Amino acid sequence: MNDINTKKELNSELNIVYRYLRKLNISHADAEDIVQETAYKYLLYSDTIQSSKIRSWLIRVALNFHYDQCRKKKRYDFYLNNEILDTDIQTDPEALILVKERKDLLEHALSKLKPRYRELLLLKYQTELSYEEISALLELSVSLVKTNLFRARKQFAKIYKEEKHER
Repeated sequence: MNDINTKKELNSELNIVYRYLRKLNISHADAEDIVQETAYKYLLYSDTIQSSKIRSWLIRVALNFHYDQCRKKKRYDFYLNNEILDTDIQTDPEALILVKERKDLLEHALSKLKPRYRELLLLKYQTELSYEEISALLELSVSLVKTNLFRARKQFAKIYKEEKHER
């Protein structure tokens, strides 16, 4: 199995893929199905995947499967997840409200970004992929990834500040 020698390591990588899919507002059930399909394809093709690109390969396979399913169902679910926070309301209700407001503000600002910028920011900061991994995943040059991430961060900061002052 290439660089991923144990079930535990594969599980860890697939958990990262799952969390990324949930950040794209893909339902729990759909994300689980996508991860299962991705794991199956990994097991089929593991000997052909470069060990340094396993995570990006898994994410690309998962996204491609999701896009295929969306095309089949004529639906696209790309907005961030709006689930209830895991914070216990009885411990500190004021903190819960503040955290929820901040989360809503961040999600709203992200939703105003171009889809490509939103995807780049999530890949870099949520999934913690390197520039090289993002480059391979999106089939872009590393310099283009860096440039677009810089622009995405700049646009996000501008939108976030505007949103914060409006509230």
